[in-house]
Amino acid sequence: MNLMKPRALAMPFAMPSAASLALLIACLFAATTSLPTMAEPVVDSERVAIDVRRTTLIVRDIDKSLPLYRDALGLKVVYDQKIGGGKDSEGKETPPTVRLVLLRANDTFIGALGLMQRLNDLKPTPAENKKPMAGAMIVVINAKDLEERFPKISKVPGVTVATAPERIEYPAPGGGVIPVLFSAIYDPDGFFIEINKILGTPAGTEPVKK
Repeated sequence: MNLMKPRALAMPFAMPSAASLALLIACLFAATTSLPTMAEPVVDSERVAIDVRRTTLIVRDIDKSLPLYRDALGLKVVYDQKIGGGKDSEGKETPPTVRLVLLRANDTFIGALGLMQRLNDLKPTPAENKKPMAGAMIVVINAKDLEERFPKISKVPGVTVATAPERIEYPAPGGGVIPVLFSAIYDPDGFFIEINKILGTPAGTEPVKK
């Protein structure tokens, strides 16, 4: 069987010009710095016995929340149950008092999102969109495809856009900046949700100094 000689060996090698080499390095740098940020465990020497497992939002109507978190953001429902039913002191059946839905992204244990609806709260207070202050909370979600996904997010019924995607910069711990494509919305219950795409090196992932 005849094997063809690789073209790289059959052709004379030409050294690239300085301009071509500079362009190649710039392209390689751009490619590596734009790689999507992936979750990964910290090194063993920095691990602690605690995990921040889940944030649970108390919502008015889970069925109005799922179009955002499940459908537009793409989180996977891994639990959907009604809880709290049983029998009273006289043996009569009592209805469930809570519906709990758990959604996950890329980890089976940490970083999950819970949606809880109190089924016996028949007249919940109306949702109000207001700037988070002391006693409130902000949920931050990372979306690698923010540019493509945001139009779908913004069209979910009950969602209010606070900030459309725009580039901002945070100061980096070791100097310089962390560039982020930042966006923010109010969900159907008035929770302030940041949906960002990290363009640089996330805080806490810098190489360990020896």
